[in-house]
Amino acid sequence: MPIIELTASLMMILSQGSSIGDDSQPPRPNIIFIFTDDHCTQALGAYGSRMNTTPNLDRIATEGMRFDNCFVTNGICAPSRAVVLTGLHSHLNGQRVNGPAFDGAQVTLPKLLRESGYQTAIVGKWHLRSAPTGFDHHDVLIGQGPYYNPTMIRNGTRHAHVGYTTDIITDKAIKFMSRRDTDRPFMLMYQHKAPHRNWQPGPDHLDMYADETMPEPDTLLDDYSGRGSASTRQTMTIARDLSRHDLKLDPPRNLTEEQLERWNAAYGPRNELFEQRQLEGEDLVRWKYQRYVKDYLRCVASVDDNIGRILDYLDQEGLSGNTVVIYSSDQGWYLGEHGWYDKRWMYEESLRTPLLVRWPGVVDPGSSSDDLCQNLDFAPTILDMAGLEPPASMQGESLVPILEGDSPDDWRDSIYYHYYENPGAHTVPRHEGVRNSRYKLIHFYRIGEWELYDLDRDPDEMRNVHGDPAYSDVLVEMKLELQRLRQFYRLPPLADDDPFPQLDEEAKSPRSRQTLEQDQR
Repeated sequence: MPIIELTASLMMILSQGSSIGDDSQPPRPNIIFIFTDDHCTQALGAYGSRMNTTPNLDRIATEGMRFDNCFVTNGICAPSRAVVLTGLHSHLNGQRVNGPAFDGAQVTLPKLLRESGYQTAIVGKWHLRSAPTGFDHHDVLIGQGPYYNPTMIRNGTRHAHVGYTTDIITDKAIKFMSRRDTDRPFMLMYQHKAPHRNWQPGPDHLDMYADETMPEPDTLLDDYSGRGSASTRQTMTIARDLSRHDLKLDPPRNLTEEQLERWNAAYGPRNELFEQRQLEGEDLVRWKYQRYVKDYLRCVASVDDNIGRILDYLDQEGLSGNTVVIYSSDQGWYLGEHGWYDKRWMYEESLRTPLLVRWPGVVDPGSSSDDLCQNLDFAPTILDMAGLEPPASMQGESLVPILEGDSPDDWRDSIYYHYYENPGAHTVPRHEGVRNSRYKLIHFYRIGEWELYDLDRDPDEMRNVHGDPAYSDVLVEMKLELQRLRQFYRLPPLADDDPFPQLDEEAKSPRSRQTLEQDQR
């Protein structure tokens, strides 16, 4: 992929001037972009969770706007982050899969904001292997990072920490804000590892939900009938693919003595009871589901508590009135739907991601939008919030008109998705597709299969109606729309022999670690 030149975009920004020092212009807002990893809408109170409460995240929704149809372009960690930074689909920003280092020479959101006078910082999960560019301050986890006692790289220097990573990241975010230049606006990307696999709860939440039984999704014991072969090829089932480490039958290896003692006090008695019961079949699947989903929700609870700390800090420092707070996740996640954990698919649970935006004085509190949007839109939106014209090269659209309560008449009525990482973790086949307000068409192009779903009649996507004569006209329309979006987004022809590297997101390549450390220096 050719490197996108930065010069023209920076000239455009500089030609616009800045409101800094211009009393005739209102002050530009501070912007906090909160990003979690694998947090699905099913586990968020503002979206109607049946399992948990998230009072601090819900506060952002109550005081701002909830987007009910926000989707990702490529449901996996590194590609999603690259889309957020560039406003470009994966085939143009170069980050189609996990593993290869992100091309930091591209035009990115933080670079454009910094050139226009913003202080820029990223704290927490980065997961793009190359050194962060465009940030005045960065303090990031190495790779995926652990849940406890992380080593982080702060502006090129490694620092070891003792404690729970979610708390540590929040401490660092607050520290940045407390030391900022108060004469300039700031943009902070505050990004958590949680609730990514393998869902290690913090010390304050180890016993949360211990005496509760979480509701099961209707499709927990799905047998994948009524669909193509793609769903049978995966390795992400709760029944057979969760490890002892995932299920906390073995403790983490990197805990301090004190942390391990608290961990064993919580999990030891529960594990003994499990061993005594000798569960099999569906009873065992249900036990695994309960263990898995409770740990996931415990990690979400810690994130919510820490977001509360950020909101409280803004209130205490008098910053809330002129600070935009945005919350999202790098994609959705399966909490037992179709018997799964993980993400990747174009099915609803992983395609959909939360998006909450609080913008005092602009967004009506408690409002919502059902317009189709994607993480592709985040960079243009933030630039627009800062009073900047997004570069023409960005493929997303600004959500500011929607946030202002004036949804454009010509807003998109379909979205495009493309997942590339196969071979790779969980053996999900490569696929692309199109979704509109009612229908979804998925093309598993390497195995030559199509799936079409009527989301109004079949919201759980249990019946593939591709080939059903009753949907022949819909199929033609959806295939034409897929072709149109491929042309609109400048997709190259599909190829069965793409040579790009494939790496499991958990792989720790010595070459990749060395590259990150050298670039940080």
